[in-house]
Amino acid sequence: MGRKVTVATCSLNQWALDFEGNLERILKSIEIAKANGAKYRLGPELEICGYGCADHFFESDTLLHSFQALKTLLESPVAQDILCDVGMPVMHRNVRYNCRVLFLNRKILLIRPKMVMANYGMYRELRWFSPWKLRQVEEYFLPRMIQEVTGQETVPFGDCALSTKDTCISTEICAELWAPNSPHIQMGLDGVEIFTNSSASHHELRKADQRVNLIKSATSKSGGIYLYANQRGCDGDRVYYDGCAMVAINGDVVAQGAQFSLTDVEVITATLDLEDVRNYRGEQCQPQMQSEHKPCHRIKTDFSLSSGDDIYLPTNQPIQWHFHTPEEEISLGPACWLWDYLRRSGQAGFLLPLSGGVDSSSTACIVHSMCVLLCQVVQDGNSQVLEDVRRVVGDESYNPQHPKELCGRIFTTCYMGSENSSEDTCNRARDLAGQIGSTHMNINIDLAVKGILGIFSAVTGQWPKFRANGGSHRENLALQNVQARLRMVLAYLFAQLSLWARGKPGGLLVLGSANVDESLTGYFTKYDCSSADINPIGGISKTDLKSFLLYCAEQFQLTALRGILAAPPTAELEPLKDGQVSQTDEADMGMTYSELSVIGRLRKISKCGPFSMFSKLFHMWKDVFSPTEVAQKVKHFFRMYSMNRHKMTTVTPSYHAESYSPDDNRFDLRPFLYNTRWTWQFRCIDNKVSEVSTAAPKQ
Repeated sequence: MGRKVTVATCSLNQWALDFEGNLERILKSIEIAKANGAKYRLGPELEICGYGCADHFFESDTLLHSFQALKTLLESPVAQDILCDVGMPVMHRNVRYNCRVLFLNRKILLIRPKMVMANYGMYRELRWFSPWKLRQVEEYFLPRMIQEVTGQETVPFGDCALSTKDTCISTEICAELWAPNSPHIQMGLDGVEIFTNSSASHHELRKADQRVNLIKSATSKSGGIYLYANQRGCDGDRVYYDGCAMVAINGDVVAQGAQFSLTDVEVITATLDLEDVRNYRGEQCQPQMQSEHKPCHRIKTDFSLSSGDDIYLPTNQPIQWHFHTPEEEISLGPACWLWDYLRRSGQAGFLLPLSGGVDSSSTACIVHSMCVLLCQVVQDGNSQVLEDVRRVVGDESYNPQHPKELCGRIFTTCYMGSENSSEDTCNRARDLAGQIGSTHMNINIDLAVKGILGIFSAVTGQWPKFRANGGSHRENLALQNVQARLRMVLAYLFAQLSLWARGKPGGLLVLGSANVDESLTGYFTKYDCSSADINPIGGISKTDLKSFLLYCAEQFQLTALRGILAAPPTAELEPLKDGQVSQTDEADMGMTYSELSVIGRLRKISKCGPFSMFSKLFHMWKDVFSPTEVAQKVKHFFRMYSMNRHKMTTVTPSYHAESYSPDDNRFDLRPFLYNTRWTWQFRCIDNKVSEVSTAAPKQ
């Protein structure tokens, strides 16, 4: 009958500018798609060069090498007898476009440029690419190297649909799905039956359901088959692309790929009945499809996605999407990101200053989760991961048997204690290290601290004292910073030489452990243990980290975490009182972590300045705080934020997981030198507090 089509979409772990590796993964995905009977294969956005090339998109080399890779694909026997849809940058009339190239049997059928640029949050596509116009089609002159393969001089360039012998296919690219007037709306009204979307969509906590709901909605409104492809992994930056390749039809998901995985190439295939689309549209959508709309230019293609006799071919049925909890997302996303970074950096493992607190313990648990994933994947027979593990540990015969044992080979932790450190934190760090299996060291930094202070004293004749010992605020802060910064220096020393001291090759990447809330207020020392090579928790709130540690305590049976969660967060940089901690983080910051989380979301997501934030918190916190207290908290936050914003210019690259991240370098583009008095803004708040107080009824 010729009405059932088998299609394939995929998640690929591409790497910016890794043309050889990217090409190998594309070819492998095409090979798997064909082996599963697919006649159409869709790949992620800009998969040939990698999505995260950033300003390398300005270089002519990136365009040249992309076409060289495309030439290899066109010539490959693997890419014959299947309609292939790949992503790459293309320059047309001296303008760069983010494009899909659709080809079949050594012929390019269409180059489709992106029409809606992603230019928000982590994305800056308008810096490198221009948007194309709806329904505009031109002729594109192919480079000579491509002409020699295809025999074509020009091909259609623009917003087109492919008409095969049995159906009609049209393309969306990433952000177009999220746009208010998505192209699939006009496509569906014009009779397109198969929509495709190639994406480079990054992971954020609690985001996956938005993506799934958009795709289900796209096909529930006007019917149709929707294929979604996405990049996976760390391609060289702060974000993790989280896969989730899927196929949907008429509002139902029928095939789902993994959200977090160490597999470089994942191909999802589905067999679907075109008559289901036509029947769905017959009653529900036909009146709207007859309405006026500008028809899409169609390219006739002498090819069928279906076979002549497919009556016995089973079709994919609707499935229930499995969403991870936020705790599972923290366990899996940063772990996969860390592994990509480690294996591609050429280093031999990680080193973490482990303090026995929530933040550094969270980083340690993410590394442990990474080891759990690695062992599982190796046991499942993934030869690529096994090869990478062996290269990292420097042993070609190594076969990981247990996460704890693997952790001991690639993860070093160190407790850097001083006279201000308590025995409790030392024990908590030691116990957690023992349970996850890291190679653990106890380092006392007092000798180094006294040496630095001795140099200062020899020059100035002064010896600073803590506030508890009669010193000033400046002395107290400086003494805390000396300890914190020495820990950074020692961390890098041990990262470079600890394997050498053990007679092993390679160096270690230093891991950071400052959370997103502390970054907001600058509650960390510039160039202390917050300074590292990478930080897996820098985009995660303290509240979420505590929930994550509870999850790890149960999931991985890490009982040491319960004591860590029960202890008050502290930097332990001031003298102890009777052997007990006298300094706590929330007291130092002047607000709780839960309050900071609310303030952070209002600042970034709701775009609130001081006055707008007060106006919102006045209502949100009216049952807890008076207007004056709310005003004090808002002012205190903005003073801290503006005084410490400069710290974000040197912040360690962090895994992006939260939409209120203050990361200066990519996500939160704001000044780092402020008038910290905020005179106009704070006066507006004071006036409003005065109005409220005057208007309040007298008891």
